Amino acid sequence: MRQRLSDTATEMFLERGFDAVRVSEIAQACGVSEKTVFNYFPTKESLILDLGESTMAALRSALAQPDRAPVEAVLRILSDELSAMTSWVAAQEDSVQAAAMIQRFGALTRSTPSLRAYHRDMTDRLIAAASEVLAQRTGMGPDDPEPQIAATALLGLWPIQFQSLRKYLDGKRTPVQVHTAVTADVRRAAELISTGLASFAGLKPTSRP
Repeated sequence: MRQRLSDTATEMFLERGFDAVRVSEIAQACGVSEKTVFNYFPTKESLILDLGESTMAALRSALAQPDRAPVEAVLRILSDELSAMTSWVAAQEDSVQAAAMIQRFGALTRSTPSLRAYHRDMTDRLIAAASEVLAQRTGMGPDDPEPQIAATALLGLWPIQFQSLRKYLDGKRTPVQVHTAVTADVRRAAELISTGLASFAGLKPTSRP
């Protein structure tokens, strides 16, 4: 039901615009009450931007592993999210149309003030969570400048991936080509972060016994 609500809402938002669709209409299209929709999604915005919580859980788990460098941990999460998207495109009958749909999704998010605000809030929450985990790992406080800037830099790789997707998901490249090109862009950005974090001694991965 959660997936059905999200898929239906996304389709309606893309067709008519986010602000033009009421939650009650989404509920009616799925044959449930408006209350049921809010049992699954706390806000209208979360109906379409619903991956934040799974990213949050993955981020907390990956960054807490002492045998993995934070940049590599984040690259793994980004790779998994990218693979899910390109695999979905590849599985569609018309991959060009599927790519266009993802582009429209991004355009809708960027052009809708409430969705931009929701996305910024979720990014702030992810930075705070990452800072907390990195602080615990290094014996610092989450408000100390080192874990704060490290978390902010790591979360900055997500916009790089989104922007790269906009560039390469043009309907001409295959999903495999898109994945390869986007991954290359993200890793270029990650190299700069790795250089800075190399001076943060507490974040160097420890060897397994």
